[in-house]
Amino acid sequence: MKQPGAFHIVDQLQRYDVDIKGHQLCYKQKRVMVSKAFTFDAAHHLHAYEGKCKNLHGHTYKVEFGISSMINDIGLALDFGDIKHIWKERIEPYLDHRYLNETLPPMNTTAENMVIWLFEQMDAALAVEPHKSSCVGGRTEFVRLYETPTSYAEARREWMME
Repeated sequence: MKQPGAFHIVDQLQRYDVDIKGHQLCYKQKRVMVSKAFTFDAAHHLHAYEGKCKNLHGHTYKVEFGISSMINDIGLALDFGDIKHIWKERIEPYLDHRYLNETLPPMNTTAENMVIWLFEQMDAALAVEPHKSSCVGGRTEFVRLYETPTSYAEARREWMME
């Protein structure tokens, strides 16, 4: 192992099963959380609310998913590409460039209500194949939904299980 902080050019690219063996790929089998963020643009309005959000308006939302799992034999908890696949296939079609009052279940489309729905969607996706078998003990730990760059609602596993 090279001295930490010392600059060097790689002499030889490490080769699997020559320089590193399969049993060395997983440092330790522990639970780890990975996180991935996405953005979407959508319109909505609020019911029974006196303020400017009662009118139809839009946001560029940002959503962050925190997902934990036991690290597998090659050192991954959950591939970031799998999180993206769940987002693209199961969640984004209901949100991006949509009128949320129409595409989400009947609810006031507050960030608070929406973050609960997002949590439920991700958690349900992790519980079915192929994610159930590739992500050992995978579960949604938190979801953060930013309505503006400085304002967000958050759902956490411990609150959702109450």
